[in-house]
Amino acid sequence: MRKYYLDNIRWATVILVLVYHVPYLFNNVGVLGGLGTQRCFVPMNSLLYFVYPWFMVLLFLIAGISSRYALEKRTVKQFIKERARKLLVPSTLGLFILHWITGYLNIKIGGGLELMPSFMVYPVSVLSGIGPLWFIQLLFLFSLILALIYKLDKKDLLWQLGGRPNTAVLLLFFLVLWGASQILNMPLLTMYRFGIYFAAYLIGYAVFSHDNIMERAEKISIPALIAAVITGIAYTAYYWGQNYTSDECLQSLFTNFYAWIAILAILGCGKRWFSQTSKAAAYMTKAGFGLYILHYPILLYISYLLYNYCSLPNAVIYLIALVCELVLTPICYELIRRIPVVRYLVLGI
Repeated sequence: MRKYYLDNIRWATVILVLVYHVPYLFNNVGVLGGLGTQRCFVPMNSLLYFVYPWFMVLLFLIAGISSRYALEKRTVKQFIKERARKLLVPSTLGLFILHWITGYLNIKIGGGLELMPSFMVYPVSVLSGIGPLWFIQLLFLFSLILALIYKLDKKDLLWQLGGRPNTAVLLLFFLVLWGASQILNMPLLTMYRFGIYFAAYLIGYAVFSHDNIMERAEKISIPALIAAVITGIAYTAYYWGQNYTSDECLQSLFTNFYAWIAILAILGCGKRWFSQTSKAAAYMTKAGFGLYILHYPILLYISYLLYNYCSLPNAVIYLIALVCELVLTPICYELIRRIPVVRYLVLGI
């Protein structure tokens, strides 16, 4: 039986990623990758602090759950082949078709375009165009590691062990995230946090793919939600004005406790209230991955134009950028998924 609440949490989190990237591009708290600070609408920075500790961790955890379900119905070879098509192709070959635009704009924004020989612009743009595709690159790597673990673990001991934690132990899993956050972090490229993201992926695979564990999360969902909101507000106030992607922030016990209680709250509340589907939800389940892949070059180009050529109030610029992103991204998705070859290279379809 399909677990619609996982579908709904996944696509809702993807929408949150789309919204997040608007204030991210205009942030004034020192996070790399933005357009500059002159168009920053400071109150919207609160969204950056509130969601960053947990929203990508949540996506990796849900991916781990989904991987468990996939391996129950597929051979390891089929699993790897499917993941290569869906994850590896868009995050490599897709750079040459679409995401070089992101790289080109990043170079232009950084001021290095005029210093580069013309014949180097496209290849460098390709290499610089990864953007949010880092997520599916890591996901493919984790899928390969999981396939090896699954093959070696012939008695399925890891998964069986994952079904045992009681509620108290489940709450203490934030210590696992905290420990994992200390290791395998790339310098400068702070999105490549191999330790914590792989830990979340394995927790999803081994623990939250059990129905009894999800039932425990559902039982504590309301107090967890209250705790997550209160902790999130306190967290935002405590780190306000600092670079929320710095090691000092991301590796703190406070950050990882907040991330974990927020994830428990979302999973539990999702199971409690969002286990139904609809035509709109079914469409988002199908299209959410494509929207994630496509949204960033669209938003970056729109935001670049607004930043440099628009004199409207900053809050209005945010709103225009968000509306354009939310309208144009689905349109581009519907166009690209109908074009043979291109849809395979860009969307893995």
